[in-house]
Amino acid sequence: MSENKLDKIDLKILKILQENSKITNLDLSKKIGLSPAPTLERVKKLEQTEIIQSYHAQVNAKSIGLNVKTFVLVSLAWQMENALDKFLAKVREIPEITECYIITGEADFLMKVVTKNIPSYEDILFKTLSQIEEIERLKTLMTLSTVKESKVLPFDYE
Repeated sequence: MSENKLDKIDLKILKILQENSKITNLDLSKKIGLSPAPTLERVKKLEQTEIIQSYHAQVNAKSIGLNVKTFVLVSLAWQMENALDKFLAKVREIPEITECYIITGEADFLMKVVTKNIPSYEDILFKTLSQIEEIERLKTLMTLSTVKESKVLPFDYE
């Protein structure tokens, strides 16, 4: 099911589920104007084609004591053998790194790191990240507050 095969109802379903994945099938069917059975079929098809990949609870990080969010620019030591594969394997093992992107520009990667406080970030930085020999340079960007954080993808759902 490619983008051009999604009709207006599929797009409505995607928007509604991104806003609230806990909506019941009955409520979803009322919002999109179909009966429950075909609504459920459409959702299942969106799941089977992996347009909908999963459902998650969005947890308020501060409410569970995770108060520091940083972004870290990483430049890799490309001259090292298998630098990329070794780096990625190590990054995947660090739970505080919640996102990691290959980027263009002044660095090779952008990582999002979430920790309890500044000392715990400092621990990650000095005891974990700085021990990854494939990293040539790190630059921390400390967030002060969140201005916008949307989970709804920017798409014309109409």
